[in-house]
Amino acid sequence: MNTNLTLTGVAFVLVTIVYFGLVVRTFSRALVLSGWDTIKQQRIRTGTILAFAGWALVLATLSLTGVTSNFGIFPANAGPVLIIPMVSILVVVFSGKVKHLLQFVPEKTLIVLQTFRFFVEMLLWSLVVQHMIPVQMSFEGRNFDILVAITAPFAAWLLAGKKWALIIWNVLGLCLLLNIVTIALLSMPTPFRVFDNEPANTIVLEWPFILLPGMLVPLAYGLHFLSLRQLSLRK
Repeated sequence: MNTNLTLTGVAFVLVTIVYFGLVVRTFSRALVLSGWDTIKQQRIRTGTILAFAGWALVLATLSLTGVTSNFGIFPANAGPVLIIPMVSILVVVFSGKVKHLLQFVPEKTLIVLQTFRFFVEMLLWSLVVQHMIPVQMSFEGRNFDILVAITAPFAAWLLAGKKWALIIWNVLGLCLLLNIVTIALLSMPTPFRVFDNEPANTIVLEWPFILLPGMLVPLAYGLHFLSLRQLSLRK
């Protein structure tokens, strides 16, 4: 791995650690206000951190052993990376505990945290420049996900208190995310490949870049789901 690619990989790790840390801090503050006893608060906090760390370890193991980069077994190589976070997040978002905690999470915070997608887009562009992923996966091609990051601060403050405006913003953000995830899948060397330009999209299933589909993409739709859940609870 060359120096630039190593630095890009390190940046993916740092973005993941920083923003998941901010999520933990956000819900830790909500726990303090929840009215639950200290033991329950600590149990939830510790369980959340262990779940994040455990999943990162699973991703590292699968990628470093070559399981996820083996496209001969597609979709079994990529399926767990995409499906496990999706199911887990849906279960958590619609749980009673999260429903209670969302009362104490600032509406703006869930939206502002989406700014992490700006850094992700810069890193994807860096991979395009290094000829590690195809151009359609960056903002130079067909990926418009950076618009979510750019508009997030404005949505947080200018649309504050406007329930339906924020719902529309979240839905549009999910649509943009679905767009790039679809493009990424159709750029992989599989029988379903649509974008034939090189390089094929394989590096996102290697360590540490697997953090993108395994943790950062789930963080993006997870924040949207949490925001929509919070908005749906508003009278």
